[in-house]
Amino acid sequence: MTQQAAALQTYNNELVKCIEDLHSKRDELNRQIKLEEEERERLQHDIRVLSEKLSRVNESLTQRLAARATLDRTVAESEAAYTKILESSQSLLSVLKQEAGNLSRATEPRRRDH
Repeated sequence: MTQQAAALQTYNNELVKCIEDLHSKRDELNRQIKLEEEERERLQHDIRVLSEKLSRVNESLTQRLAARATLDRTVAESEAAYTKILESSQSLLSVLKQEAGNLSRATEPRRRDH
């Protein structure tokens, strides 16, 4: 019986060691799981922060694009109006020169007649 008791004690020791190894592996796995869950939380937080920043940037960009479009229209309209003013000024100058020439011709013969 002592042989059986010794064998039983050996088996018992091996079983205890196997169970302790399983506990150790489970503890290590739990540690890794906890680390990954913490990393996941950090990443989810970073995603939320970046999503909020992206939303703000998109909103700002939309406003700036609208402001630029308004400025582009204003510049185009101002340039067109300025071009019309220049054309009108040129036409007015041409008419005034022509009228001045006509007036000069009209007044010259009278001077010669006297």
